[in-house]
Amino acid sequence: MRLVLDTNVLIAAFIAHGACSELFEHCMVSHEVVLSKAILDELHDVLIRKFKYTKGEAQEAIRLIRTRATLISSVPLDVPVCRDPDDDEILATAKTAGCLAIVTGDKDLTILGHYGQIKILAPSDFWKFEEASSAS
Repeated sequence: MRLVLDTNVLIAAFIAHGACSELFEHCMVSHEVVLSKAILDELHDVLIRKFKYTKGEAQEAIRLIRTRATLISSVPLDVPVCRDPDDDEILATAKTAGCLAIVTGDKDLTILGHYGQIKILAPSDFWKFEEASSAS
């Protein structure tokens, strides 16, 4: 399954070794994770600015992700959907890549539930979605 992991899920995967790191590892091995340069740039910036990663540590995290993820150039949305342009980038990435799902902890996105045919899921909801998708 093609899916986008939002920046906040990627951050949680590297910062806290809990549910998001398990989800991250599973998706990187079992699915096609699609990301854009903007998502990776935001991840790099937040790791350094908020979590005090060195530039080298942040670059190593990005390198690790790039070994397994598909990097695309997203096509901007025709009309903004979210108040945060970073959230529109997540939607644009998923739409451009033809993803089935976005996994995010961002309530501004999860409240949407879907964007077109793309399901927007909280990390805790991904497992049921994956199970239902593989059963059909």
